[in-house]
Amino acid sequence: MRNSNFVTIAKQVLQDEASAILNLQNFVNEDFVKALHLIKDAPGRLIVTGIGKSAIIGQKIVATLNSTGTPAIFMHAAEAIHGDLGIIQPEDVVLCISKSGNTPEISVLIPFLKRQGNIFIAMVGNIHSFLAKEADVVLNCSVEREACPNNLAPTCSSTAQLAMGDALASCLIELRGFTTEDFAKYHPGGILGKRLYIKVKDLYKFNEIPMVSPNAPMPEVILEISGKRLGVTAVMENGKIVGAITDGDLRRMLLNNPDYTQLIAKDVMTENPKTITEEILAVEALEVMKLKNITNLFVVDNLGKYIGVLHIHDIVKEGIV
Repeated sequence: MRNSNFVTIAKQVLQDEASAILNLQNFVNEDFVKALHLIKDAPGRLIVTGIGKSAIIGQKIVATLNSTGTPAIFMHAAEAIHGDLGIIQPEDVVLCISKSGNTPEISVLIPFLKRQGNIFIAMVGNIHSFLAKEADVVLNCSVEREACPNNLAPTCSSTAQLAMGDALASCLIELRGFTTEDFAKYHPGGILGKRLYIKVKDLYKFNEIPMVSPNAPMPEVILEISGKRLGVTAVMENGKIVGAITDGDLRRMLLNNPDYTQLIAKDVMTENPKTITEEILAVEALEVMKLKNITNLFVVDNLGKYIGVLHIHDIVKEGIV
């Protein structure tokens, strides 16, 4: 088979799966809204179960829900009927995911849920199945066909389940009023979380605080910049920052004024440099650096007092870039 044929097949798979997702819009109805409120108002947790590819999709849905403020636990349907049923408590809501809705494991699980009085939601590809008929709420994930050439391997069906799970999670975010600050609490170790909670005050305090007066001779300025190892110094007058001198300023000075010993700080400094407060998010400080094409920012308190320097390397070390 020619390579061009594989390109055609791949494009058709993507088209089929995209169509399957778009068709789900026809199935978002009052049952979907009811499922949202059942999950949100449940006195217990949401237990998600399935088997085969549906189980894998269920695990992803659980991960998304947990990371966005909805407590959820995955329970494999096969393990459930061999000892794990104790996971399910009477106050829990159960989400059963199945393409056919007639798998033996699900069929054994449903009577237990009925006896215990659990509310359960079916995310199913066959609305005439045993699971759909027994469920309190049905989320229709029917697809016309699978995307694989033999119309067998779960492709469109599993993609539809995944998309419906994302739709549930996204609506629950709105329903719960889940904010970016809440998201950061659940992701403290990742880059996403760091971007949402690390502030300037968490990064700059171990740096030196370089400063010179406007009348400082250039040899003194060079020693201050070199000794404090930040590539910059503030120029201070009457307790206020009136200028900044960077490594770049020194290089340009040497090119234009070989006899630099006759110069003083105010001859070289950039006036009114950009400053930030320590409560600013580090990612916002990074955006300022990019916009101004600089690598340092002077940190000031609420009264404008100079309290430190934030270097772009401080942000890079945290993996925020």
